[in-house]
Amino acid sequence: MTDATDPNTEPEKSAGKAGRLGLVIGIVLAVAGAAGGYFATQGGLPGSSGTDKAHVGADGHAAVPDLAFVEVDPILISLNDSTVASHLRFRAQLEVSNDHRSEVAHLSPRIVDLMNGYLRALHPADFEDPLILTRIRAQLLRRVQIVAGPGRVNDVLIMEFVLS
Repeated sequence: MTDATDPNTEPEKSAGKAGRLGLVIGIVLAVAGAAGGYFATQGGLPGSSGTDKAHVGADGHAAVPDLAFVEVDPILISLNDSTVASHLRFRAQLEVSNDHRSEVAHLSPRIVDLMNGYLRALHPADFEDPLILTRIRAQLLRRVQIVAGPGRVNDVLIMEFVLS
């Protein structure tokens, strides 16, 4: 005799079919996503040739970008805390295109001044943040780009960052 409230009746079969259907759809979507990711990284974006023409030389090999590095004078900053006096020794280089190297080097005193001003404004507690180097790089890059002009400085490379 079957009971209408028996849990082993028809609703379980339909729930099982729906669960299997969801599993199959999930597997198909995962495989399609993995295949799409593979082809996007191996072949480039649709409509592109897969290689960047600006970085390929005449012989078909990757060309070295036309970059130069401008040394920034080392900076020594006193970090005065109410309990401990410490120092920050900072040295950086600016990544510029070869065409703008002399222009950026000519602005070196102004760049050192703005870096000095920004670094002096930091509080000793700021250096406890694990992402402080990333934040300092981003802030200095933005400030240097404003001083040097658009398109002249590509990056700020921190060569030395020592707290003592």
